[in-house]
Formats: sequence, C-alpha cells, structure tokens
Amino acid sequence: MKRAVFLDRDGTINAMVYNPEFGLVDSPQNPDEFRLLPAVGEAIRAISEAGFLAVVVSNQPGVAKGKCTPAVLEAITEKMRQGLAERGARLDAVYYCLHHPEAALPDYRASCDCRKPKPGLLLRAAQELDIDLSASFLVGDGITDLLAGMQAGVTTVFLSADKCHICDELARQQVDPGFIVPDLLSAARLIGDAAAQGIPA
Repeated sequence: MKRAVFLDRDGTINAMVYNPEFGLVDSPQNPDEFRLLPAVGEAIRAISEAGFLAVVVSNQPGVAKGKCTPAVLEAITEKMRQGLAERGARLDAVYYCLHHPEAALPDYRASCDCRKPKPGLLLRAAQELDIDLSASFLVGDGITDLLAGMQAGVTTVFLSADKCHICDELARQQVDPGFIVPDLLSAARLIGDAAAQGIPA
C-alpha cells in the first residue's frame, strides 16, 4: 500500500483572499485571485521525493453558494497544477467536497460525509489510490482539517505560525495535533525526516 500526505488547499497551498464586499477572508473564486504560498512547490516536491503521494482534500463550497461555477473551480485547479509544475512539483490527486448544508443551489445542498471535519474525502482517496492511512499524514491550517485526519487515522500536522493562538479552541474541541509547524515546507521536511528514519506515521 502507498503512503500519502493529504493537503488542505486554501491557507496551506495557496493564499486566502480578502473580499472587501463582504469584509471576509475567503477562498479564491477565480483563477486571477489564486496565488501559491511561498516555497509550496519545494514542499510538495519534497513530499514526493520522500515517497509519499501528495493528495489535496479540500472543502470547496463556492459552487454550492453560487460564488463560482464548476468550470471556474476547474480553472483554479488547473492554475494550481500549472504553478506547481513550473516549480518542479506535482499533485497525485485532488479531491473536493462541493456540498454545503445551506447551499444556494439545491443540487449541492447536503449534509454529506465528505465535508471536513468528516473524513470522507480521505477515506475515498485511500480506497481509490490504495493508501495506508496509518502510515500517512494530513497537513492543514484549520481545526476541521485536524478533525478529519484524526477520524481517518492519519498523523495530523497543524500549520500555525503562532503555536498557541488557538490553543483554547483546540482544547475545547479535544484536538491534539501530532505536530505544529509554521508552514508547508516545515511540514514536508518533518515528514521527510521521519520517513528517512523509518519512523511510521
């Protein structure tokens, strides 16, 4: 069986976007807004070189909320893949949950098992790609990422420049990350070191 590093997308691979109309920080809703974070290409390349699949698992309710179309989401994904390719990196698979329980579009209105914090995206990827979850990692910048990883049985890596800025919330939700690091490159190096030493996830 294969090992994988499951990656959240927004805030982990790419920068979030400030929407002045709503005064909110949100996912990019068109390709022009999509920007890779620094050193992400190097990080994902390191993940692959360490023998792990690099698999995106991300909630993307923009379509459900009417903020973008499936074609625009695909264009954003293509820009992500192209940007990584220009940096010598690649993703092995991308899994999105498009649902939202309060979706504006009825076709996407659902309380599904694939929307993080539920582990459905990871479980589906494991089945389709023959992944050993017990030897795999999840890297993300949100508590929902960590909860999904915990339920799937992977080692969780929390991205946080300030190790204590949401410690109270982590404790309240009984979330104990396997590791806390400042960025994806730090996570990739940690995972690579563990693999080189033969340490299981």
